[in-house]
Amino acid sequence: MFRTRTIPLLVCALLAPAALAGDKSAVLAPRAEPWLARGLSDYTIPAPPGDAAADLAELRKAVASRAAADVERIRWWDTGGPAYRWNEIAVGEMLDQFATLPLAARHLALVQTAVDDAVAASWAGKKAHRRARPGASDAGPAIVVPSPATPSYPSDYAAAAAAASEVLAHLFPARAAVFAAMAEEAMQGRVAAGVEFPSDREAGRALGRQAAALAIARAKADGSDAKWTGSVPQGPGTWQGTNPIAPMAGTWKTWVLARPDELRPPAPPAYDSDRIKADLAELKQFPRTPKTNHRATYWEVFGGARAHALWNDIARTKLLEHGTAFNAPAQARVLAAVNVALIDAGIACWEAKFAYWYIRPPQLDPELKPVFPPPNHPSYPAAHGCFSTAAATVLAAVFPRDAERLLAQGAEAAEARVWAGIHYRTDIDAGQTLGRQVGERVIARAFETRTP
Repeated sequence: MFRTRTIPLLVCALLAPAALAGDKSAVLAPRAEPWLARGLSDYTIPAPPGDAAADLAELRKAVASRAAADVERIRWWDTGGPAYRWNEIAVGEMLDQFATLPLAARHLALVQTAVDDAVAASWAGKKAHRRARPGASDAGPAIVVPSPATPSYPSDYAAAAAAASEVLAHLFPARAAVFAAMAEEAMQGRVAAGVEFPSDREAGRALGRQAAALAIARAKADGSDAKWTGSVPQGPGTWQGTNPIAPMAGTWKTWVLARPDELRPPAPPAYDSDRIKADLAELKQFPRTPKTNHRATYWEVFGGARAHALWNDIARTKLLEHGTAFNAPAQARVLAAVNVALIDAGIACWEAKFAYWYIRPPQLDPELKPVFPPPNHPSYPAAHGCFSTAAATVLAAVFPRDAERLLAQGAEAAEARVWAGIHYRTDIDAGQTLGRQVGERVIARAFETRTP
């Protein structure tokens, strides 16, 4: 076992990337704190086998039997590190299942925190056991991907694959066999590539399953299965509609917030106040152009129904751009942090929406003609401001040389709701403030600042 009180200190040294971003004066590195367990020492594996002969024989057999098509799949899985492909797969699954944004954010946080924990625990094991990679002491098999400079045992790729596939199977049980087959391909590919022993794979699998079990236990107790039994309040200044989207999302269990209402914004101005009259005037007088209509429509989709896909795609792209500046645990931590920011911003946003039930601008003033109908939930605060500002805040901190562009994207996602005519300026300001606060909480929880 590598359960030991010294592991967190070892992990701190191992997890620190060479440079997490372009700013050389300060480096953000993952905190040696898992999301799902009390500490990384809660994740346990046995010591690697003392006699490696059987291990090496199985490895050579796998290498000898690989075909050209296998090599292409091995290289596909190798791209971007252990967490990269599973983020891509999980996001694609959310889109295929057409999960609503709050639910998709919840699902992705569960997947990515399990992967993050599993990868971090695998690197703690590598540090503890320091097992050499195949081929280090003899000619070894012919490898088809670069052999990592890190120790071999346990496999971080197998840890990520087991964690992600089992959480996804819990979320989408009808697809469990598909995810299991993907995981087996990913895990076996590292052996067939000649860069990991079979026992590395099995130890990584064990770690991934432990992380997945904790994520699944959390999923069963996070309140996301609660049914709404309330009713839409009536009266002037209240939202008008039926079957609002995810009215219970504001009651779900949070990750970095102490409770869903911790960051609840102040009550919005009275619907007949001078502030709201001014906000309505801004919407009615806004000079729409084909460009603003196009951008408003873009953000209706990519800041709303597909916001989780957009911000995860951006995160993966930036990780690839920065290459070796991010080791495997840093990559996994960035992807987990983005999705934790998305879900906590969503929970806090929905909590406020259904606390205030604030009327939408086109409902308050029928003369206002929006570019498209508003989403089917209350107006205040603006969800685009909550979600996109939270994600942009996290990514801007992690990728400081891209911070201006990332924050501008988050700001445009919020501002586009004015261009569309579906949110008051008041909604947008509150949403951005909430999103920024959540993003800052996530950064503080997920990373620590170091001087190189």
